[in-house]
Amino acid sequence: MPALRALAEAFPRHRRLLAGPSALAPLARLADPGLEVVATSGLGPLAPALHGADVAVNLHGRGPQSHAVLRAAAPRRLIAFAHPGFPEAGEIAWRAEEHEVHRWCRLLRDSGIPADPGRLDLRLPAAWPVPAVARGATLIHPGAASAARRWPAERWAAVARAERAARRPVVLTGGPDERALATEIAVRAGLGLDSVLAGCTDVTGLAAAVATAARVACGDTGVAHLAAAFGVPSVTLFGPTPPALWGPPADRPQHVALWAGRRGDPHAEEPHEGLLAIRPDAVIAALDALPGARFAA
Repeated sequence: MPALRALAEAFPRHRRLLAGPSALAPLARLADPGLEVVATSGLGPLAPALHGADVAVNLHGRGPQSHAVLRAAAPRRLIAFAHPGFPEAGEIAWRAEEHEVHRWCRLLRDSGIPADPGRLDLRLPAAWPVPAVARGATLIHPGAASAARRWPAERWAAVARAERAARRPVVLTGGPDERALATEIAVRAGLGLDSVLAGCTDVTGLAAAVATAARVACGDTGVAHLAAAFGVPSVTLFGPTPPALWGPPADRPQHVALWAGRRGDPHAEEPHEGLLAIRPDAVIAALDALPGARFAA
C-alpha cells in the first residue's frame, strides 16, 4: 500500500496499471483510486496493455523470473532490485532480512521516488457491505495459503470457546475452500453456523468484516495485514517466518505477534513446529489483553 501510494503521487498524470489478481483490485484502489488492475496470475507473459510503459516497477521479487517478465514487456525504464543478468535494473541491493513494507519503499526511495512505509492505514468505503455478525465480534481467520502456517482446528476452537466464555461474540472467516475448516471449528466451539462467514464474502465483504470487528485472531496471512491497516486490535500467530519480515509495525502495540523464534519453510505441507509451539492459552491471554472494542456488538 505505501509503495502504490508513492507511485500514484510520483506519476499523477500517467495511466497506472497493476499486474495482479483481479480479485484484489478493490483493495489496491484503496491505495490509489486511479489504479487499473490488469488480471495477471503467476509469472506468465504480461498482457499487451502493459507493454511499452514509460516505467515498470517490480514489486514482486528480486528476479530473475519477474525481471524477465518485465523486460519482455519492453518498458522505457525498469525499477527493480539489482540482478547480474539484468543490468538495466540498476544497483539497488536486495536485503534478505528486511520487512516487506520497508523493502518496496526503499526500492522506490533509492530510485528517486519518495515513499513512506508508515502510510499503511486504510479507511473502509461506505459502500462496502458489512456482515452484521462481524460488527463488534472477535474475528477468527484460521486458514492460510500453506499448511505450514495453519494452526490446528482444535486449538482455534479452544480460543473460540474462551471468547464465548468471556461474552465476546465470535465470527469465522475464510475463502470458499476454507468453509469446512471454519464449520469444524464452529461445531467444536459450540457456535451456531450463522457465525461462519467463510465462503460467504468476496474480498470487500471480508475486508469490511475485519474493519468492523472488535479484534482479530489469525495466522500469518492477508487478514493480519488488513487488521493492521484498518487499525483493528489483533493477535497474529507466526510459524516458519519471523514477524520482523511480515508482521505488524513494531510501533503499534494494539497488534500482537506471537512467535516461538523458530524458522522454517513457509510452504511446507505440515504445520511448522514453531507454530505448534504456540499454545491456546497464549493466544487467549493475548486476546484478553487487547484494547477494547471500537464497535458495539
